[in-house]
Amino acid sequence: MKQDIFNKYVDILVERFNIEKQEMFTKVKKRECVDARQLLYYLCSKRPMRIKYIQEYMAKNGYVISHSSVIHGINQIKERLDVDKDYVSIIKSIENSVHL
Repeated sequence: MKQDIFNKYVDILVERFNIEKQEMFTKVKKRECVDARQLLYYLCSKRPMRIKYIQEYMAKNGYVISHSSVIHGINQIKERLDVDKDYVSIIKSIENSVHL
């Protein structure tokens, strides 16, 4: 069930950030890829989804990530929410579009 939610978030973020799905799961450091991954971690954590599951789903797609890196990504988005209110509307829009 949680993996379905994860996959829906991935599909939305890939489209929203105009990146290829495989870029989401590679160590590409392009800003849009990093932002999309961090936003994915944040959205999953709000669902709530355990960090272990986020790591597992990322690994299934070929992207191995540490527990601390997922937490760092979540914290980056939390900081950005305080500064950039556009992120609030983006997150609400994505959350409203994902239903099971």
